[in-house]
Amino acid sequence: MEPRKRPEYVLEVLADPTCVKDIVRGILHTIFFHRYFPPMRPSSRQVLDLTLPVVADPELETLIETRVGQLVRQLSSTSSPTGGSRGELDVRFFEKRRRKASGLGGWLTGTGKGDDEICWEVWRLKITLTTPRTETGKPRSGSYEDWKAET
Repeated sequence: MEPRKRPEYVLEVLADPTCVKDIVRGILHTIFFHRYFPPMRPSSRQVLDLTLPVVADPELETLIETRVGQLVRQLSSTSSPTGGSRGELDVRFFEKRRRKASGLGGWLTGTGKGDDEICWEVWRLKITLTTPRTETGKPRSGSYEDWKAET
């Protein structure tokens, strides 16, 4: 019997450089909120007029902040004046499975012990930085909040 292929979800994100950190952080918290197994008290955060779930775990918060910071640094180091800088971030979920002993030989040599990490789900974020434009096609200056206040 052939092993089942793990699901892989691809999210393509177009983001303004001023909002990319909040957007990616919000997406990661949403993914982890639905995959976090220990008991927790639900909480939420506003991201661009959306209320998104948050996992209030200091260790996970630190990990998310570190990875988002690395991604933003990568995007800003490769950005061009016209935008279009791209980056990817993968979130992989693993399950530990006890490795099966390989007969008596494995018992004698000790090679049948230990755990295998099996990836059971992948989330791939493909982020593209874009420069927002006005209706006339000129690059818009200011942040999302400035634009939102004008409309």
